[in-house]
Amino acid sequence: MGPLSRETWAQRLGAFRASPSAFMAGPEGEDLGRDLLSELRSEKLSEQTKVSLLALSLEYPAQLWPDATAAEAAATSLLDTLVLLPPRPSALRRPLLLAVTTALVAGDALGPTSEASRLLLPLLLGLASGRDLGRGFGPASEQRPLQATACECLRELESCKPGLLGGCLGLLRGLLGQEGPVQPLSLLLALALRNTLVIRARARARAGLQGLLMAGDTPSGGDPWNWALAEEGDARLQPQAPSWPAAEEECGLAVLEPTPEEARELRAAVAQLLDTSYLLTPVAQAQLLWLLGWALRGLRGQTPVLFKPQLVRLLGTAQLTLLHAVLALKAAFGEALFTAQDEALLLRRLTVAAQHPALPLPAHLFHLHCLLSFPENWPLGPTGEEAAPLLLGPRLCRGLLPSLLHDPMALLARLHLLCLLCVEDEEKEEKGQDRSPRHYLEELLAGLRQRAALDGGPRASATLCFQASYLVVQCLATQPTVLTPLTHGLARLYRARPVLAPHFVDLLDRVGPELGEPLRVALRQEVVSRPGRDEALRWHLQILARVADGNAQSATLGFLGAAAAHCTDWGLQQALLRVCRALLRAGVGGGPADLLQALARQWEDPDGRDHARLYYILLAHLAGPKLGVALGPSPAAPASASSLVAENQGFAAVLVVQEAPAPIRLSVGPRRAAGPGPVLQLRVEVLEPAYSLELRFRVEGQVYAPLGAVHVPCLCPGRPCRPLLLPLQPRRPAPTRLDVRALYTTPTGLTCHARLPPLPVNFADLFLPFPQAPEGDKLGFFEELWDSCLPKGAESRLWCPLGPRGLEALVSRHLEPFVVVAQPPTSYHVAIRLPPDSRLLLRLEAAREDGVPVALRTDDWAVLPLAGDYLRGLSAAV
Repeated sequence: MGPLSRETWAQRLGAFRASPSAFMAGPEGEDLGRDLLSELRSEKLSEQTKVSLLALSLEYPAQLWPDATAAEAAATSLLDTLVLLPPRPSALRRPLLLAVTTALVAGDALGPTSEASRLLLPLLLGLASGRDLGRGFGPASEQRPLQATACECLRELESCKPGLLGGCLGLLRGLLGQEGPVQPLSLLLALALRNTLVIRARARARAGLQGLLMAGDTPSGGDPWNWALAEEGDARLQPQAPSWPAAEEECGLAVLEPTPEEARELRAAVAQLLDTSYLLTPVAQAQLLWLLGWALRGLRGQTPVLFKPQLVRLLGTAQLTLLHAVLALKAAFGEALFTAQDEALLLRRLTVAAQHPALPLPAHLFHLHCLLSFPENWPLGPTGEEAAPLLLGPRLCRGLLPSLLHDPMALLARLHLLCLLCVEDEEKEEKGQDRSPRHYLEELLAGLRQRAALDGGPRASATLCFQASYLVVQCLATQPTVLTPLTHGLARLYRARPVLAPHFVDLLDRVGPELGEPLRVALRQEVVSRPGRDEALRWHLQILARVADGNAQSATLGFLGAAAAHCTDWGLQQALLRVCRALLRAGVGGGPADLLQALARQWEDPDGRDHARLYYILLAHLAGPKLGVALGPSPAAPASASSLVAENQGFAAVLVVQEAPAPIRLSVGPRRAAGPGPVLQLRVEVLEPAYSLELRFRVEGQVYAPLGAVHVPCLCPGRPCRPLLLPLQPRRPAPTRLDVRALYTTPTGLTCHARLPPLPVNFADLFLPFPQAPEGDKLGFFEELWDSCLPKGAESRLWCPLGPRGLEALVSRHLEPFVVVAQPPTSYHVAIRLPPDSRLLLRLEAAREDGVPVALRTDDWAVLPLAGDYLRGLSAAV
C-alpha cells in the first residue's frame, strides 16, 4: 500500500484518539504502528504531519508498542530515522529523541542487552555534552534545544532505572560549569546524585563516591552506564512531589557514612548546584532543593549549612512552590537548619498571607494547609498526632477564624484550624478578654445549622453544615463539652427539616461512637415523639431504620403502628418494613410480632403483605442469632450448619427488594414540539441486563400533575432501546427537576431498586406550536394573537446577543417549529403555546451583526422572566 495522504492520517488519528482500545482491536489497529514508522521516512508528508505522528507515539506508547520486542523494533526504526535526517534544521530531531526514549521505557525494553539502548544512551550523553553537534548530526543552531532535550531524556531514563547514571556524576558536574542549558543539567545531576546515594545506602555500600564525583569524561573502562547499580535500585524512587510526611521511611538513608574526602566532594557538588539554582524556574528550584535535601539528610555527620544562603533568599519569596520547598527542608532538617526565629517568621508569613483579601482561593487554601501541617522544630505530643503549632495562638490567628461569608472550602480549612485551637483551649475566660475558641466554634456551628434549616434552602448549605460537623467530631472527639451541644443542635436541625434525613444517615455511618451513640438516641426521640402521618413520614422511617435497636422498644413500635395506616404506597411500605427488619436484626424479641401480623392483614399491596408475613414467620421459627443471620447481608453472614437458615436466607434474598447501585443511565433526548401536550423523550442505557424495568418519576411541589411510570420489558448492554416518552402535565409553565427511581429484576432473579440522578425539565421542553395558520394570512393570524395578549397579559423588550452564525442559525436551531411569519435573515414572528393555557409571542426584527431586539408578549406575566432567561441563553448555545 502506498503512502497515506494527510487527510487519511487525520481521519485515522481521530478515530484512534476517540477510542484507542477499540481502534487497536479493529482491522486497522495491527498496522498502525508499522505505518507510522514507515510514514516518518516518507518525503511526501510535511514535517508538521510527522510531528503529529510522533506526538501520537508519545501519548500512546503502550498501545502502539505493547511488548518489549515491539518497543525494541520501534526504537531501532526511530533511531534510524533520526540518523538519516539531513543536516539542515529540522523540527523532527527533538520529537524523535523523545519518542525513542518513551518507546524503550514504556515497553520495558531498556537494558544492557537491548541494541537500541546501546545506541541511544551514548547518543544522548554525547548530545548533552555537545560532542556530537556540528559533526553531521545537526546544525549548530539546534545545539541548546537538543542539549536540553537530551538531558530531559536522560532524566527520564534515570527516573525509570535509578542508578543508571551513577557513573556519569563527574561528567555531569563538568558540563554544569560549561556553557549550556543550566536547568536540565542541574535537575539531571541532582536526580542522579540522589539516586546513587539512596541505592548505596540501602545496599550498605562503602566508598566509591569520590571517584564517581571526580571522574572526568567517563569512568575507567569507558562504559558510563552503571547497570549493576540500576539493578540494585530496581524499586522506583519518586522524586517529583516535595512532601514532608513519612519522609524518613521513604528515604531510608541513616547508614551511609562517607569518608572526609567523599564528604568534601559531595559538599562541593551540592554547593555547585545550589549556586546556580537561582537561574532555574520556581518549580525546578523547588524540585532541586527537595532532591538535594533528601540526599544530604541521610548522610551521617553532614550538616545542612549549605542551604543557609538559599534560605536568606527564599524566606521572603512570593512563589508558592518555593515556599513549599522551604517547608519541606524544615521538615527534613528541623532545628539543624531553622532557628526559632526562622520558625516564628515562617508562621507569621503564612498567617498574614492567608488573611490577604486579594489572595486567590487556591493560594489561600495552600497557606491554610501549610499552617495545619506546619513542621515544628520541637513538636509536643506523640508522633502523628494532629495539633496546632505552639507559636500559633488565638491572637496570632484571630483573622483566620471562619465566617459564614467564606467560600465553603476556605471555611472548612479555617474551621479545621479553629478545632485545633480548641484542643489547646483551657476554658478560662477573663473579664474584658475575647471569647474562647470553643464559644466561637459553637456560634459558627449554630449559624451553619440555621442556614441548613431554611425550608427550600440550597443543598450546598446543608452539605457544608454536615461536613463541618464531621470535621469537628474528628478533631474534638474527646471533648464532651463540644459534642453535647453539637448533638442537641443536630437534633433540632432534624426537627426543623426532616428532609435532611439522608445527610444524618451518612453522618452516623461515618462518625465514631463519641457522637454516634448520643445522636442515635436524640434522633430516635425526635422521630417517635412526632405523629406518623405528615409529609415527613418517609424521612422518619429512613432515620428509624438506621437508629432502631432494643432501646425504647415500646415507643418505636407505637410509632410504627400509627404510621402503618398512612403507608399507602409501595415506597412507604418498604421503608416501614426496613425498620421492622432492623428491629429483628437487633434482637428485639417478640415485640414486632403483633405489628407484622397487622401489616400482613391490613396492607393491600401484595409485595408489602408478603414481606410482612415472611418476617413474622422468621421471627416465630428462628432464635435470635439465627434470625440475625437470616436477615443479615448474605456475603457477611457466618457459615451455619442449619439448612433452615440457609433456605430462609436465600428465600429472603429473593423476596426482599434490595437497594443497589443502578446499572442504568437515563438522559433527556431531543425535544419533541408536537402533540397535544409536552412530552419528554428519554434515552436509556444499561451496563448489565435488566428485566421488567419500571421508572417512577416524582415532581417536587404542586407545579406538575403526578407523572405515570414508564415500563420497559428488557434492556441489554449494547442493544439500542427506542426512546421512552414521558408525557408532562404542567399546571403552570415552569421548569423543574424530576426525581427518578428505578425498579428492575437482575439476571439472577433479584428485584432491586435504585435512585437515579434527577432529570431537568427546561423551560424550552414545554414549548408547543400553535395550529397551522391559514395560508395567505399568516401575518394576520399572528397579529390577532399578538393583540389578544393585552390588556390582561404583559409585554417586554430585550436585546438578544447573536453568535457568529447570526439570527438565521439561532432560529433554525431553537425556534423553527414555532415560526409563523419569516423574512430571513432579519425578521421572524414566533408563536409558542405553553401548557396548560398560556402563550408566548416573539418579534425578532431588524437584526444586526451582534444581536437582535426582541419584543415579547404573553398572556401570563409569570412567563416573562423565564422567557427572558431563555432568550439570553440562546446565543451561547448556537
